[in-house]
This record gives sequence, C-alpha cells and structure tokens, in this order.
Amino acid sequence: MARRPLPRILTDSAPLARMTQSTSLARGRELARTAADSACDVLHPLITIGRGLRRLGAAGRGRWVDTPRENRGPLAFFVGACVLVMCLVPYGPLLALIAVMGAGAWAGRERTPVETGPGEAERERLQALYEALVPYFSVEGDPSPLYAHDGGWERVFTEHAFDDSGRIERLQLKYPAYFTDGEDQSRVRIEQVLYAKAGRGREYHFGWDELANQLTVTVLGALPADIGAQRFVTSPGETVLGFTDADAVQRTLPVTAGMETRDAPPVVWRTGPRSTEPHLLVLGQPGTGATTLLRSIALQALQHGDVLVIDGGGTGEYGALSGRRGVLGVESGLAGALATLEWASHETERRLIAANRARQAGRPAPEDTRRPLWILADRPTALAHVAVAEGRDDPQRWLQTPLRHGRAAHVTVVVADQFESAELLSEPVRAHTKARVVLGPATAEEVRAVLGAPPHTTPAASVPPGRGYVRLGSAPVLRLQVPATPDPLDETTGQALRQAVLSLLPERTVPADGAGAATTATDGRPGDEGTSADTGRRVNMSKSAGSGTGGSGTGAADTAEPHRETVAAGGSTGAGDTAMTGAARNAGNAVPPAEPVGAAGLRARAVKGGESRVVNGSAEAVPTEG
Repeated sequence: MARRPLPRILTDSAPLARMTQSTSLARGRELARTAADSACDVLHPLITIGRGLRRLGAAGRGRWVDTPRENRGPLAFFVGACVLVMCLVPYGPLLALIAVMGAGAWAGRERTPVETGPGEAERERLQALYEALVPYFSVEGDPSPLYAHDGGWERVFTEHAFDDSGRIERLQLKYPAYFTDGEDQSRVRIEQVLYAKAGRGREYHFGWDELANQLTVTVLGALPADIGAQRFVTSPGETVLGFTDADAVQRTLPVTAGMETRDAPPVVWRTGPRSTEPHLLVLGQPGTGATTLLRSIALQALQHGDVLVIDGGGTGEYGALSGRRGVLGVESGLAGALATLEWASHETERRLIAANRARQAGRPAPEDTRRPLWILADRPTALAHVAVAEGRDDPQRWLQTPLRHGRAAHVTVVVADQFESAELLSEPVRAHTKARVVLGPATAEEVRAVLGAPPHTTPAASVPPGRGYVRLGSAPVLRLQVPATPDPLDETTGQALRQAVLSLLPERTVPADGAGAATTATDGRPGDEGTSADTGRRVNMSKSAGSGTGGSGTGAADTAEPHRETVAAGGSTGAGDTAMTGAARNAGNAVPPAEPVGAAGLRARAVKGGESRVVNGSAEAVPTEG
C-alpha cells in the first residue's frame, strides 16, 4: 500500500523561516531577555545568600567528615548547646537568622580572581633558563630526570621573583643528587650559565645547600660607597677594613654618611697576640683603593699604637702622616726603607727578648713591648727592582722577622701591591698574611688565587674605588667596600672628605716645613736641645719625671720608667737619611738620624762585623750579619 505524502505546509521550510524572522517573535525574545535580567537583578541578593549557604554547608560537612569519630559527640553537643542558648535568649532566633544570612552573603560574594604566578614573558624566561641547565643537570640512564629536553620548569624552580623590568630577582631551584656540587669547577659552570641567562650587569649571590640539593640565586644591591673616614666604635685591637652585606656578619656599627647616621655591617679585622690572622695582604689593580685602605688602617692604628710607612711607589700619598705623633717614619727611598725595616726587625727581636725575660722573672711584659707597632708597606716590590739594580738587599728580607714573630711582639704587618707584581712578593709575605683583600675588578680565578676560595658572587660590570672581596683566615669570602679615605693634600679631594681625614690625624710633633725643634708629645714642655753628630740637625729630647738612667748601658731597664723622646727631622727622606718622629722610651743620648726610633723608643742596633748589639740597655754578642 502506497504511503500518502505529507502536506506541503509541513515539508516546506519557508513558512517557518518567515515566522522566525517576524518582528513580533524578535520583540518577544527581547522582552524575555529583559525580564530575565531584571529578575536576576532583583533576586541577586537571594542568589548570593543561597550560594554562600551552599558553600557554608559544604564546608561544615567537610569539617564533620574530617572530625574523628571519638570527637563527633562532643562537637554535636557543643553545637546543640549553642542552638539551645540562642533559642532561650530574647530575640535569639532573629539574631541567629540575621547572622546566618550575613555569613551566607559574605561567603557567597563574587570574588575577583587574582592572577598568580608568572606572566607569559616570565614563563618564557624561566623555560629558557631551564633548557640552558639541562646539559649540566642531566645524565643518560636517569629513569626520572629532573631536567630533560622539552621538560617543564615547574618541578625544579620552587621559588621565583621578578623585578619591575621583568628580570629575575630571586630564584630557588633543585638539582639532582648526583651533581658534583662539592667541586668548584662544577659550581662555577652553573653560576656562569645562570649569570648569562638571568641578565648580565648585576651582581648575583649563589647559596648552595648541599644537604637539600638546592641552589638559591639572589640579586645583590650595591654596597654603600658614601661612608667616609671617621672614628669607628671598636675595641683596641679591632680594625674596620670596610663594610659588607647585612646578612654576612652579625654586627653593626653606627656610621655617619653625609648628614645622616645609620647602622652598617662592618668587616672587623682583629690583631694582637690572640689573633689567628695577625698580618694583612692587599692586592688590586692601580687606582682600585689599596692606598686608601692602608691610609684608613693607619688612621685607626694611630689611636692606640705607632705606625711605620713604606711608600714603595713614591707617590707621596702618605705625606699628611709625616711629622705626626705616633708616626715613626714615612719612607719612599730604598736606603731609608732598608734602614727602617732593619730597625723594625731588630725592634721585634728586642720586644721578644724583653717579654721573655719578664716572664722568666715572673713579671708582666714591659709596657713598651705591648704598644702596637704597625708596619704599612705599600708596593714593596717597586723597591725590590731598585735594590736589584743597585745590588742591595730586597727590603722584604727584613719583613721576615716581624711576619714570623710579630703576633707575640704586638707587631702587625700590612702589605699592599698590584696584581702585576704579586709574583715578586717574598715567600714569608705570602705564607704569613692570612688575612687577604682583593680590590677592583677581578675574575673568579684571580680572587681564588689570592683568597684561597672563589667568591659566591659574580663580578660586577663596574665597581667604585675601594670595592672588592675580603677573607680573614678560613672564614667565608665577603664583599667589601673600603671607607673613603682620600689624601687630604690632594687638590682634587673634596672639602668634606679632606676635613674628615684631617680631623682624625694626631697633632704634629715636627713642624710642617721640618725646621726648628720638635715639641714633646707627652707634656708639651720644651726639652733639652742637642745637635746630631751625624748630620748637624737639631735633636730635641725631654724626660719625664722618675725616668731611669740609661746612658751607661747598665741598670734596671725593665723596671725604670721610660721617658719620651722626639727626633726632629725635616724634609723628605732620602738615601741614608731616615726621618723618624715618634714616642721614644729610652734614657740616653740623641739617636742618629739613620737609626729609626720606634714605638718603645729603646735603642736596638745591629753592628756588622761581629760587634755587640745594645738591646734594652744591655749588651749582647751578635754574630756577623752578611
């Protein structure tokens, strides 16, 4: 039986299209949409409260499920008691309803989603950094590698932070346990990759945690370079070499920078008999602040001791120290440097002999052996070249005794030189200077060669004068910024810095022009004037009350009260003419200008040819010195 076809009106789509496109149907759809929006606006508070009550109910149910079975009974009793109390309180049910509706409205409010995590550009930077580390942190055969090509950085970068410019400011990453993090070469490779990929031109600190197999990379800020020369709050035997990062040391000092006073973390170097690093070596490029550091050390040392300065470069950077109280001499010539260092060597021996005799007699060491003596040698290798040309001894030869026995004799040696001349430093200088400073731009290899360990920071692109690294003995390597201590006699020095340095200098015991007799530094009274038999220059000596007689070479030199002696010397020191001024504690005749007068002021002369040497007022046989 044939099926009859449907009517045309049911199969033709044209009438349906016309009905859909009719104006009345479009108007109806618009009205329905408007009514739905109006209803949503009217019912929005109820929708919010309902959504909040649903969230609170889900949270309460989750809390009930998480509660242990033995604690559910007390919890149900507590909730029931609260409900009962609310029912008994006047207007309690109404207040409870208002509280529940408010809590539901607060919990159901629409929260604007806060975007967390890095942005698109930051994710690309982290992924590029991850891919750069894959060749160094992956090996073949690792069943579950942390670093793999086309891998994700989310597993290894546990912490990350970016600055306003989109560069990495802090990054903490994990590395495999089989990575050789105990080898310096392996560490340096990783640090170079991170330095290149994280952005050059900044200084990064690398904190290796071998126990947790984690590496933390932190961008370091610049050290403060506005701290100048001033009196630092330190104890005797403590010297401030400079300032470092706040988290590197556990001590701060009040400092004045400009018009403000703040606390700064210092690098304190301790000297004396109980110091493990009694001597200091400073190396750097020309103009990086080595002389500034020695000048800063000299100003601090003059508070409690005496200073000898050997200016091998002959630049006159220490001219402001000449003729000051406590400055025993500033030598720039070869002959004067040899005579001064020879005296310093004999003075060290004299102090050791005097202290040993006092200990054997059951007495404390004499006062003149406990006054610190500082030997500051700036570029002694420059004088070594002159000594070789003239066929004379290397001045560093006389530093051997102060370096070996200076700690027990309260003698401290500070040597500063340049990288180009480091190979010319004598073996005693290298062996006995456990405190090291590297100034100026230097590679990690150069820093490690001097300090014995590589720095944990990357070298900066440009550094101000006085910026470098320091290591005291076996302590960690620290960043260092030397306080600004320029030469006050330099015309280019600012007025504020010049006045700061001049205010720290002791008073003069010799006139600036070198003419006339000096005034004693102890009581200010003029002494008996005499004339040096060697050069004819005037020598002024004054004795304090109660001083013993020392001219005969016998008597109780250990028990007599020493007196003060000042030798007036003018002009620049030259060959065979040593200009020494300072506090002398020996009774006797005038000391010849070629014989330096030391911190204690006791004569200690070595005579060649097997003659006797007068030490502390007693004669001892001395072998011939060749």
